[in-house]
Amino acid sequence: MARLDYIDRENLPPEHQDLLKRNINLFRLLVHSPGAARAFSGLGTYIRFGSKLDPRLRELAILQVGWCARSPYEWSHHVKIGYDFGVTDADIAALIADTAGEATTLSALDRLVLRAAREAHAGPGVGEGTFQALLAELGSECLTDLVITISFYCAVVRILASMQIDVEPSYMPYLEKYPLPAG
Repeated sequence: MARLDYIDRENLPPEHQDLLKRNINLFRLLVHSPGAARAFSGLGTYIRFGSKLDPRLRELAILQVGWCARSPYEWSHHVKIGYDFGVTDADIAALIADTAGEATTLSALDRLVLRAAREAHAGPGVGEGTFQALLAELGSECLTDLVITISFYCAVVRILASMQIDVEPSYMPYLEKYPLPAG
């Protein structure tokens, strides 16, 4: 159960109601601080709609962070969102296998992106070898966007855990299809 109440759009002043265009629990809690919610949404919007990074790779990186963090909210939301950007059930199964150190049919670039997300999640950041390999594959702009995406979602999973934000019922089927491991 969330540590703060969820706020509904009609309970916000008119100048902040746009912050709840997406009526999800994360945003309904963040609007306790409208300025922070607006800044948070700005970077999230850039990541989803402004970045030149391939959207499937972006979603694989976000899913990897969600999996590593054991974040039910992040994982369930981005399984659904990932489908919209080309992530398949085979990709999700391969991500889980790759995380466990098992062989997969993922491309070398896919595996590099997942490794970068795991390294950044574990801290302090993406390792030198992984960074240089990604730079050769993606170039500096897309690599910067990838690092920003991974880092942003490392922060998101910590917000979700700290605020104990609940998974909405409409996202539960994704969590049931691909349950997170214990611990």
